[in-house]
Amino acid sequence: MHVKQFSPGGDRNFAYLAADEPSGEAMVVDPSFTPETVARYAADTGFTVRWVFNTHRHFDHSNGNAVMERLTGVRALAFGDTDPETGIVVSDGAVFPLGDLEVRVLHTPGHTPDSICLLAGDAVFTGDTLFVGKVGGTDYGEGARAEYESLHGKLMTLPEETRVFPGHDVGVAPSSTIGREKRTNPFLLRPDFASFVHLKRTWLEYKRKHGIA
Repeated sequence: MHVKQFSPGGDRNFAYLAADEPSGEAMVVDPSFTPETVARYAADTGFTVRWVFNTHRHFDHSNGNAVMERLTGVRALAFGDTDPETGIVVSDGAVFPLGDLEVRVLHTPGHTPDSICLLAGDAVFTGDTLFVGKVGGTDYGEGARAEYESLHGKLMTLPEETRVFPGHDVGVAPSSTIGREKRTNPFLLRPDFASFVHLKRTWLEYKRKHGIA
């Protein structure tokens, strides 16, 4: 599967185009700030945008939706939306066809109640749920608990070779794998929920101590 990562601006946001190369069908994830660049890349490389998804509805991930729809004719879908053509609802476990591949929706609440990750081929697009070497921001109560369960119950059950593409360039690298995150992400190495929350509370101190930018 072909994956192109874009840096459209905002708070070091990432947008993506992922394509099934034999069919030329592509999906766009989180068009924002400069959706024209993504649409132009699709046109220049001969890919046809079949789907546009938002990993959650925060403005910095979805502000390019209208322009992307104007350029491609495809309306962006987020958690709970129904695709008007197929009737498929964006819900946990829903599958959207993409050429010879499929896009599987993983509902991963925590950062927001509507957060989703998108699994396609050997890649997962994790929005603001999982970054490289860290995790998405939450409160220290229900949001943190939901995120903890999403991380361990959904993402960490994926094959270790699955490529990880986050929603922001705020980690230690722009991409990773599930296996690498299991072995190195300090939040995923916490032995229980209490220590996970403690690391959230003391993250700035932890970064200084370990020389993390």
